[in-house]
Amino acid sequence: MQQVLSIDTIVSDPAIRSGRPVIAGTGIMVSDIAVHHEVAKMTPDKIAEQLQLSIDQVYAALAYYFTHKQEIDDEVAENDRAAEELREQLTRGRD
Repeated sequence: MQQVLSIDTIVSDPAIRSGRPVIAGTGIMVSDIAVHHEVAKMTPDKIAEQLQLSIDQVYAALAYYFTHKQEIDDEVAENDRAAEELREQLTRGRD
């Protein structure tokens, strides 16, 4: 009989980052890893070094990302929209 084994490296808790998937024991979101890899074109080794993670944590986050790509890409797009709105509000406040 086949047994499915899980890796408990990626967790979701409503009290941490509004329930967005994070690397267990950290506040680092899967979307952070995805952006470093897909946008900044960083290697997993470089991401691990820069964010002080183990290589297995980075690969677990990337595996989660590629399994849930549309969901994480939507999260990144929403974060970008929210950041742009905040920039515009701050700019208007200085005028």
